[in-house]
Amino acid sequence: MNKDNKIYVTKPFLPPINEYIHYLEKIWETNILTNDGPLHKQFEQNLKTYFKWENVSLLTNGHLALEIALKSLDLKPGGEIITTPFTFISTAAAIVNQGFIPVFCDIGDNFTIDSNKIEALITDKTVAILPVHVYGFPCDVEKIQEIADRHSLKVLYDAAHALGVKFNGKDISSYGDISMFSFHATKLFHTIEGGALVYSDSNLKREIELYKNFGITGPESVEAIGLNAKMNEFQSAMGLVLLKYFDEIISKRKVIYERYLFNLNGIQGIKTSFVNENSNCNYAYMPVLFDGTRDKVFEYLEKNNIFARKYFYPCISDIDCYKMFLRGNSLENSERISREIITLPIYPSLDLSQVDFICQTVIDGLMK
Repeated sequence: MNKDNKIYVTKPFLPPINEYIHYLEKIWETNILTNDGPLHKQFEQNLKTYFKWENVSLLTNGHLALEIALKSLDLKPGGEIITTPFTFISTAAAIVNQGFIPVFCDIGDNFTIDSNKIEALITDKTVAILPVHVYGFPCDVEKIQEIADRHSLKVLYDAAHALGVKFNGKDISSYGDISMFSFHATKLFHTIEGGALVYSDSNLKREIELYKNFGITGPESVEAIGLNAKMNEFQSAMGLVLLKYFDEIISKRKVIYERYLFNLNGIQGIKTSFVNENSNCNYAYMPVLFDGTRDKVFEYLEKNNIFARKYFYPCISDIDCYKMFLRGNSLENSERISREIITLPIYPSLDLSQVDFICQTVIDGLMK
């Protein structure tokens, strides 16, 4: 392996350019760039068909999708929302931006919210639970729903990493009131930027569509205070092209993921396998836990032009502007895993010889 070649944690999948140009020509023909154009409509329908979703709304990015989901659920203003501190900052920011109070619950060994610790955090101010399917590993969705039903709470899933994941044979979006999927360029499926909300109640469609377009209902009428979160035609075009490659993307990532496991399983001081027997894997990330050696290995990887990521670090509970929301409950697992985690490079064009080089570099770094 040539050490002068930099290997990044991810690399966006791009289709043959002529396939994208085919849809660009359609944009030029219609001269419609945004505002629920024909490609937007087609992409939404294709997603419904492909993933067997009943209700879906497309948005310009996953973060605004989360904010609009919170607005659409008719939650009591200023209420508390139980979530995880082991997630991308967007999750907590959406809660705060919409005027709610995040209440952080610790995670279990599979990186997701510990369902056994949720109920103790519920108060008369709690309005919802916002768990995260981290790295595509699903939360304990059945127990979370039992808790929510018992306390009459809404459940909104941050499923940014979980496209294509099934739990007990059902699409992960079948659980909870709304699931948000991210189509950011770094995800296994992307629309350059973008996101989607999938939901069980078809009545939410009007609310979501209203809020994503400033609350506008007509040329001279505004019904609600909304945001600008419309997916444009260029994003929709990318989605239309890439959707037919989704199975191929998953298959290629699976081969790479399994090569990592073959090379790294059983190596003392690291943990690589986080299988949930009730779900499939979409190979969205390659997480590895390092017992006390994370920073040393991370720096050694960088010296060898391998740019992995400490994802998620720092833990949200360790970020100054969120410390005001801490309750004193233990977040020990979240903070420990945040200090031990590295996500290694994984993307369809990553050659297996590069994977072998990365793994050997990890092993060498452990011995330094």
